[in-house]
This record gives sequence, C-alpha cells and structure tokens, in this order.
Amino acid sequence: MRTTFDRIRQAILFEGVALVILVTVGMVFLDLTLAGIGVIAVAGSVIATVLNYVYNLLFDLALTRQTGSAEKSLHARVIHTLGFEISMLLLMLPFVMWWLDLTFVHALLFDMSFTLFYLFYTFAFTWAYDRIFPAPAPISGY
Repeated sequence: MRTTFDRIRQAILFEGVALVILVTVGMVFLDLTLAGIGVIAVAGSVIATVLNYVYNLLFDLALTRQTGSAEKSLHARVIHTLGFEISMLLLMLPFVMWWLDLTFVHALLFDMSFTLFYLFYTFAFTWAYDRIFPAPAPISGY
C-alpha cells in the first residue's frame, strides 16, 4: 500500500506533467496563448481534483445504498468512469466557451480532446510512475 507522501507526490506529478504537456501542445499546435491554454489547463486541474473527491464520495454512497457495498463491479466502474467524464465535460464546457470565445461545437470538440488526452495520459503516467516508484510489498498476513 502506498504512503500518504507517495500519494501526494503522485498527484502533484500527475497534474504538473499534464499541465506542461497541455500548455505546450496548446501553444505550439493550437496557436493558443499561454493565458488561453494555461488558464483552461489549471482550471481543469482544479475542477477535476475537487470533482474527483465529491463525485467519488457521492458515487460510493449511492453504490453502498444500492448494493450494500462500495465494491465496484466492472459495470459499476464503467458507469463511474462515464459519469465522471460527463460531469467534467458539463462543468468545463461553459468555461471553455467563454474563456476561449468558442462556439458550442468547437468547445465540445476541444473538451473532448482533453478527455481523450487524459484517457491515454492516465494510463501512461500511472504505468511509468509504478515503474519509477514501485509500491512497497504488502506486509505478510494482511
């Protein structure tokens, strides 16, 4: 099991590396200013962090009320993931439209590209993190 320090380090590195990638891609390939993409990336990071806590708490409470346990089946995990991503999209879409002065369709495509990025990024980051900072071996008997 990972320590609190390790979890904090992982969260900070996860968000920091993502911000560097998103800001760089936004500036180089999308011709956005640092303020344009930087504010979107930081706002998205803050919103995702807060939403993650609240959404997971509410989802676990609802799941426990419905099934008697917070243990997630594959079906529950798919619903959990889709619900989180849709919630994130709904929260970010108006802000992206306003901040970047985009139409609904363009903001939706922009937001969906963020979602796609994070699907692959999360997989790659957690894989690399687990290789660089392996979790300690479980204590025997627990």
